[in-house]
Amino acid sequence: MAIISSKQPDRDRQPKTQPQKSHSPHVQATDDSLLAAQETSDDRQNIPQEESIRPQTLEDYIGQKDLKEVLDIGIKAAKSRQEPLDHLLLYGPPGLGKTTMAMILAGEMGVTCKITSAPALERPRDIVGLLVNLQPGDILFIDEIHRLTRMTEEILYPAMEDFRVDITIGKGQSARTRSIPLKRFTLVGATTKVGALTSPLRDRFGLIQRLRFYQVEELSLVIFRTASILNIPVTEDGATEIARRSRGTPRIANRLLKRVRDYMQVKQVPTITKEIAQEALELFNVDPRGLDWTDRLLLTVMIENFNGGPVGLNTIAAATGEDAQTIEEVYEPYLLQIGYLNRTHRGRIATHAAWQHLGYDSPNDEQQLSLQF
Repeated sequence: MAIISSKQPDRDRQPKTQPQKSHSPHVQATDDSLLAAQETSDDRQNIPQEESIRPQTLEDYIGQKDLKEVLDIGIKAAKSRQEPLDHLLLYGPPGLGKTTMAMILAGEMGVTCKITSAPALERPRDIVGLLVNLQPGDILFIDEIHRLTRMTEEILYPAMEDFRVDITIGKGQSARTRSIPLKRFTLVGATTKVGALTSPLRDRFGLIQRLRFYQVEELSLVIFRTASILNIPVTEDGATEIARRSRGTPRIANRLLKRVRDYMQVKQVPTITKEIAQEALELFNVDPRGLDWTDRLLLTVMIENFNGGPVGLNTIAAATGEDAQTIEEVYEPYLLQIGYLNRTHRGRIATHAAWQHLGYDSPNDEQQLSLQF
């Protein structure tokens, strides 16, 4: 299985290749023409350990039990019929493994996964070029699919339903439409805003699945797996402490593990224990509930300046110096999830739990209720 990416290349990460074999995808960064590099056995030996952090099979993928069961059935059914998987839409907060799941699906099906993102598909020829080069059964993964342009989205309609692309040749009275047949493929879309997709596009997906936040126990397993790959010694209590501060997100868990590793090496201690994890994460301003400096600033401003709310989003943004959209899309979801923030028709309210977490004497229930109405 091969994985080809047409996203913007990461300057800190050079393209790597590895031998093609079942469940062991090789990642290739490509230019707009999607030219794949020749894979060799020597390249595989040069891949840094960080490249192998992503799980490559459903069995290795930790968490998302319900999603894995649904996809396992879909994979087995598609293989028995010798057909591609049905189109799949994955939605949920960032960092939960949507891209990884697309790669795993390609590995399980033994096909190529071509990766792109909606902002990279500005012109019709961008998406047409991808579609006409797909081979039978290939997976086309589009990240941030809710950001597709209207013209690109309309090109996808017949491609998803009838496996054809309709293009217009010429202009004015001499214009004519040509239909190009496509090989049967699977479109996997990923989005953090499923409600932002238009109904015609959303309804063309045969499977629509949500990725949920991880529990501490699941994140501990993720941390242990990453630690074993990166040769980081960590105790069970140390992994749990990092997991507790990871906001239910594997991407954050892996990032915090690497920062604690840095702290451990500089302090010259042999193992990441609970105490070392606490010291390191306090240094990086990550508290026991996973709140960072900005999270605490938002709640502190609401409590000290506005008596806990209700207060409007734009007012919070002005008082904290943060962008309103960033607050709404980056910080609020987790604060809402852990019950530190409520949204009402009058504005945002800091809850009892938020007051207590920050060390304030919270208002009584009658006062809190009066704030909401």
